[in-house]
Amino acid sequence: MRQSLLPLALLALLGGCIDIPQSSSKREPVRRSASFMPADASARQCLSTLGATRASFTPLPDQFFGAGCATRNTVRLASLQSDYDSLGLTNLGPVTCPLANTFAAWARFGVDRAARQILGSPLARIETMGSYNCRNVAGSGRRSAHATANAIDVSAFVLADGRRITLTGGWQGGTQAERQFLRVVHASACKRFGTVLGPAYNAAHQDHFHLEMSGSEFCR
Repeated sequence: MRQSLLPLALLALLGGCIDIPQSSSKREPVRRSASFMPADASARQCLSTLGATRASFTPLPDQFFGAGCATRNTVRLASLQSDYDSLGLTNLGPVTCPLANTFAAWARFGVDRAARQILGSPLARIETMGSYNCRNVAGSGRRSAHATANAIDVSAFVLADGRRITLTGGWQGGTQAERQFLRVVHASACKRFGTVLGPAYNAAHQDHFHLEMSGSEFCR
């Protein structure tokens, strides 16, 4: 018989500790491509903020595809940074700069710290199911946040020790520590993103976390 998860109050406390930013004396040069620089001052400031996280990224020119689909103020993320190491990314297309900044903070302060505290190993890579996709919200006529590169679908986390924690296998069927880890990083995401959907929301999200900038603290 499986052991029960930690009480919700303890999970909340642990999630809060994981999310506390810590300053680092280690300084590295900003790794970004200067192949494109937006004219808008707020967009440039966003890129500067993203550079300060030591993410590796390329700014992308605005593109408009019609029918409500566009990529404006977007970047292509190559890697993110934890407290100590570079974090790999897979299958990630253009994302808006504000989303990239929020994703970088979540990966460092929420996911990597949770992996080290709960699973005993640092995070090495975040696997995604993509970002930009010109499509509607399933079952509706409304454009998805993916249609403007304002959402990321995260499907798995790979640890430095080689373990791969998937939403499909870990949310219900993983070890107690894996289930705890996924719930803590889900709670951490809910503190940062406007809309977070996961396996508890519906069957369509049983294999990923949908992380979206728009919305107002909708967490399921």
